[in-house]
Amino acid sequence: MQTIDKFNFAGHKAFVRVDFNVPLNENFIITDDTRIRAALPTLKKIIADGGSIILGSHLGRPEGVTDKFSLRHILPHVSELLGVEVQFADDCVGKQAKAKAAALKPGEALLLENLRFYAEEEGKPRGLAKDASDEEKNAAKKAIKASQKDFTSTLASLADVYVNDAFGTAHRAHASTALIADYFDTDHKMFGYLMEKEVQAVEKIVNDFERPFTAIMGGAKVSDKIEVIKNLLDKVDNLILSGGMIYTFSKAQGGKIGTSRYEADKLDLALELIQQAREKGVNLVLAVDVKIADSFSNDANLSFADADNIPDGWMGLDIGPKTEAIYTEIIKNSKTVLWNGPTGVFEFSNFTHGSVVTGEAMVEASKHGAYTLVGGGDSVACVNQFGLADGISYVSTGGGALLEAIEGKVLPGIKAIRGY
Repeated sequence: MQTIDKFNFAGHKAFVRVDFNVPLNENFIITDDTRIRAALPTLKKIIADGGSIILGSHLGRPEGVTDKFSLRHILPHVSELLGVEVQFADDCVGKQAKAKAAALKPGEALLLENLRFYAEEEGKPRGLAKDASDEEKNAAKKAIKASQKDFTSTLASLADVYVNDAFGTAHRAHASTALIADYFDTDHKMFGYLMEKEVQAVEKIVNDFERPFTAIMGGAKVSDKIEVIKNLLDKVDNLILSGGMIYTFSKAQGGKIGTSRYEADKLDLALELIQQAREKGVNLVLAVDVKIADSFSNDANLSFADADNIPDGWMGLDIGPKTEAIYTEIIKNSKTVLWNGPTGVFEFSNFTHGSVVTGEAMVEASKHGAYTLVGGGDSVACVNQFGLADGISYVSTGGGALLEAIEGKVLPGIKAIRGY
């Protein structure tokens, strides 16, 4: 398999699939440029070699062309960070994209418009009526697959090298993340530096971990993490379940959870997971106390309660101090720690404390030689926001991709490059 370090990009045009799906405020100002900065080593290597870059990315989940999701908004900042005036094409497979890509000179860069403006990128038909018949649905799927092939071949024709540096989309078999690789031979397709690091981090967590191995799974719903939890039960020594899902587990065991949100149809599953952990000898850790509020608001009245005895009219929105102490002790005594998902309603400042304490414990564990990995939007935002990221062994840019890899799935974006 080709590697970016060994490849000399001099005289080559590289299509680089990046993940520039960054958050923008109402004035289209980037509020967190982590993903752009993460791609810079790859992009600067190509330019330093004397190659040129064609950048492809998505932004948001558009259902067609819309200014709200135009990559034009991030162009000035990408140029500033890269140190090169990046050109822009207002399409990604049209005449302008082809012309500008063909005219690129060594050391130059071109940013294509949002790949997801085209339904062919994801390979899913759009605009189908809700009452469309199965025949109509099948015809639409067949049509989009046919046009996706043309879309993919056009993207590939813009360059003679393909570099995938977008781990955040590696779990998607989209045109630019997986299918395009078929148009390049093994010597002319490779991972970027970021993708290489992500793959290595995942493999360390999945196959090369040291014990004690602790995983912290947060999130609102048990249903979002079922397969991950099941897979982790075969690997970890300690599984800490946190976030909103803890109220489903508490309710399943007969606890009083007030007005806390839970999944009524997952109560039996929660009990099954508790039993599986017991049978496998895994220390399944649930909150013993929680920070509660009398409404779902940052300005609500606050108090603390046992996790299984929340008063009527109150809801749990973060873990409490006793639980923080338990988490901290387990994490500090671990050699491998994986964290995905905050401990509470992280968007409310009054309910970030548990997540911050968890991040601080991971930093301490790292100082004592543990391998710590943080992945998933809100937990990554936490360690970045509170200046903890530098103390973590690795902070992943992937949310869904990381989870699917931990589930044991083969990610299309990875398989497309290395063949497995």
